[in-house]
Amino acid sequence: MTTKYDVELIAATKRYGNTVAVNAISLRIASGTYCCLLGPSGCGKTSTLRMIAGHEDVSEGDILVNNRNVTEFAPAERGTAMMFQNYALFPHMTCLENVAFSQRMKGVGRARRLEMAREFLSLVEMSAFEKRRPGELSGGQQQRVALARALITKPKVLLLDEPLSALDPFLRLKMREELKQFQRELGITFIHVTHSQDEALALGDQIVVMHDGEISQSGPAADVFDRPDNDFVARFIGGHNVITREDRKVAVRADRLKLAESAATALMTCNVTAVEYQGTHARIVMKDPDAAESLTMQVPDAEFKERPIDVGADIGIRWEAADEHSL
Repeated sequence: MTTKYDVELIAATKRYGNTVAVNAISLRIASGTYCCLLGPSGCGKTSTLRMIAGHEDVSEGDILVNNRNVTEFAPAERGTAMMFQNYALFPHMTCLENVAFSQRMKGVGRARRLEMAREFLSLVEMSAFEKRRPGELSGGQQQRVALARALITKPKVLLLDEPLSALDPFLRLKMREELKQFQRELGITFIHVTHSQDEALALGDQIVVMHDGEISQSGPAADVFDRPDNDFVARFIGGHNVITREDRKVAVRADRLKLAESAATALMTCNVTAVEYQGTHARIVMKDPDAAESLTMQVPDAEFKERPIDVGADIGIRWEAADEHSL
């Protein structure tokens, strides 16, 4: 079966003066995929999203949406919709009017556009708030209205620019679950920019890790996490240690490092620099005297209580050869 791609970037480049923000990246996103663009600040992920949306011009290369070259198209002509980080709701309009606004601009009659707006407010479970203005809503409620306003245009691709960053941790988890549910129910492609590794892993069918304007790795979430391609991905995706073994670098997950039973079974001896109890496990940060970077180990709660570890202690660690991933 031939894979259908909703979005393709072909050697897409974005320059701001002499600064290259995105450097000739090529990427394919299959139809119905929840894709997360992940990376630190300044890596080019938001510029990439804005090029897809048409809010930034492409300096070189091409953008295809639904097999159409939309590089020169206006945002409204691309079949995409953008959900902004600050939601960008009109403060003087009610929720219903905010959602109906795009249809008003298209010349849709008042009765029909309000009917459509009510349908999409119902979809995001905000029907009871249709007469309220954005200032009378919580952050999560504003996000739902912004989502309904984007979806009423019936886009082929929904673009989300760090939509959860302004929410408190508890609400962020709840809205994360809801975004994934909406995407599954609607069956459309979501492209979501985030700097949160946990968010990308929880949401992404496809994760695109960006660094210095380029794609460091792209693939299914489990593949990117379990088999990072390079040092940067291993460190940034979280939960990995980069260790030099016999003149080669390997990544070993923090939860695969173990306390050695004795000095004879230890593969390495490290000095503990920090201990964080996190409920289900303790996070142990260690320094290998022969390496510049720290290592992290997750010790299960029960084991940590049996064998407490203190800052300043020298401990032996080990891991299985099968848990090494060559970089």
